[in-house]
Amino acid sequence: MPPGADTRFDVPRADAQFDIIVIGAGAAGLSFTAVAAQLGLRVALVERARMGGDCLNFGCVPSKALLAAAHAAIAAREAGKFGVRLPPPRIDWDGVRAHVRSAIATLAPMDSEARFASFGAEVLRGEARFVAAETIAVNGRRLRARRFVIAAGSRPAIPPITGLDQVPYLTHLDIFDLAQAPGHLLIVGGGPVGLEMAQAHAGLGVRVTLVQAQTIAPKEEPELVDALRDSLRALGVTLVENTRVAAAEVLSEQPDGGQLDGGQPGVALVLADGRRLVGTHLLIAAGRLANIEALDLDKAGIRAGPRGVATDRGLRSLTNRRVFAAGDIADPAGIGPRYFTHVGSYHAAILVRRLAFRLPARLRYASLPRVTFTAPELAQVGLTEAEARAAGHAVTVLAWKLANNDRAVTEAETTGAIKLIVARNRVIGASILAPHAGEMINQWTLAIDQRTKLSILAGLIVPYPTRAEIGKRAASAGFAMTLFSRQMKTLVRWLFRLS
Repeated sequence: MPPGADTRFDVPRADAQFDIIVIGAGAAGLSFTAVAAQLGLRVALVERARMGGDCLNFGCVPSKALLAAAHAAIAAREAGKFGVRLPPPRIDWDGVRAHVRSAIATLAPMDSEARFASFGAEVLRGEARFVAAETIAVNGRRLRARRFVIAAGSRPAIPPITGLDQVPYLTHLDIFDLAQAPGHLLIVGGGPVGLEMAQAHAGLGVRVTLVQAQTIAPKEEPELVDALRDSLRALGVTLVENTRVAAAEVLSEQPDGGQLDGGQPGVALVLADGRRLVGTHLLIAAGRLANIEALDLDKAGIRAGPRGVATDRGLRSLTNRRVFAAGDIADPAGIGPRYFTHVGSYHAAILVRRLAFRLPARLRYASLPRVTFTAPELAQVGLTEAEARAAGHAVTVLAWKLANNDRAVTEAETTGAIKLIVARNRVIGASILAPHAGEMINQWTLAIDQRTKLSILAGLIVPYPTRAEIGKRAASAGFAMTLFSRQMKTLVRWLFRLS
């Protein structure tokens, strides 16, 4: 046998051979590749577009940068409530765009080809297509591997609205590229993307109308959504809920004196109830679809659908045991996809345990948090009250309003609350509407994951004054009725006489 020959595969020498081929350089693919390559496995990472995927280039990073600019403008307008008199802020749209681009550029080196090559991975730029059960083709090269991780992500879903294909619309893939601020932004979709973009643009002085077929944030606790709705309306966002868009049209004249880039005309939405909404720009934020079409999965015997690659709870393909899926493109049996960057990283950790260390690992979403990064933020982990009751739990609901929190009062930000869902003396769900709720939810994520008793949570020592005190207050409320009952008062008086 020639020196240096690789005996791990019985394949033609013309094919490149790897231990693992990862398709997609987004959060899931990058997280897995970084660990697998540094553990000494021969890994190829294939990416057809930008390194960093959706989150870095079109999602989490630019959206939070745009929100930061909007929140700065809102804070300037509201400074008067503290006795600080400022002139109305002037929005420099070019400056806002520069801030967004700067945030992406600052973080991009962490996701760069050079960094992952330094870990020992071979980074290939091009479209990956399966040609057999254990072989893909990229730019004319045939690559074979013992295992594959498909992490090709997802894209915006475009709803079947009559006439939409004739209308110039935006998605989160191009909303950050506008050379000028929209005159009147119409948004279809009231989930996290739609709500965040509504607040970001309204905070920057843009007129915004959002249309949602259900209520906004339909998966969240209704009373917290009510408070968020009031905050958005106070900012000037027009919310049209429980109404379906029947058709979209191109306007013959420019609405509100504005126009799309390149001089394109504005748009109109015709609602199912006959109303007509007119705007300069249209943003579609109505869900996501898995990026499966270009992969030729059928040639590898990989079952998939619009929600992604069908896998078991260990993220292994149900029909090709060499293949695993991670991130937005994974559709685990009985669970379904979750479109969060932190889920991609969680999937990567499971695959490292399974593929590198041959350890058992399965998805467990009982303590999976999610956050809508509006102001105030809306964070949730575990079950909502409706979900808990539907699952048959006998629940106790504990809540505490931010208006009763000293830190919130001092900073004049009292909109919000915490809501805990308790069963058998343990928290099984927590929702928070508050500034920085995304930071506050971590305690409850751990509590649910570790099945911590409510008495322990109520006994935590929490710094004063902090918004996190609302969690301790809510947990303590579960004991208040017992603590101050007539029987307890009798016991305390009796014990006191013994002292």
